[in-house]
Amino acid sequence: MGKADDDQVLTGMIEWDDAYFSTSTPKRLRKKLKRGKGSQKKSKVTVMVESFPLEIDGIAQRYCGQLKMKVGQSEQKTFTQQLVKSSIDKDSVVFTDQSSSYVDLKNLVNLHVSFKSTRESVDELKCVHIAIANAKRNLLGIYHVIKEKYLQHYLDEFCFKLNRRYNTNLFDNLIVSLI
Repeated sequence: MGKADDDQVLTGMIEWDDAYFSTSTPKRLRKKLKRGKGSQKKSKVTVMVESFPLEIDGIAQRYCGQLKMKVGQSEQKTFTQQLVKSSIDKDSVVFTDQSSSYVDLKNLVNLHVSFKSTRESVDELKCVHIAIANAKRNLLGIYHVIKEKYLQHYLDEFCFKLNRRYNTNLFDNLIVSLI
């Protein structure tokens, strides 16, 4: 499933953000864990979503298109650069928050727009936040506890299903993508 979505390149307007997914930790480490963003209980996932502006009955909305999720460290410049080169078209517009890990994006894409995270700017990254929330709920609801080494496989399954949400027969699509 992951290989089928890795070949696709995101184009147009892309929303990019990082998420932290809860993963299981060995029992020997549980007493020494730190809390919060850098916790050993969390795995960092980079999320990219195509979004298209729509106007329905005079109300401006966004349509969420293709989705990609990759487990890795976004602070590493080489990881971010490789991910942009392999996943995003050069003529795209990338929307992010003002994290320091996205500094080099302006050199790799046509336009990089960053927003300060406030209540008013939440709508600018709405599709990516919805995708993150749905993925977390889905994984916790089905699997309850996830090991970090299998997290990418679970995310690939979620992305495969979401990217083909309008297709009627997912099984046939999976067989075709494996051939």
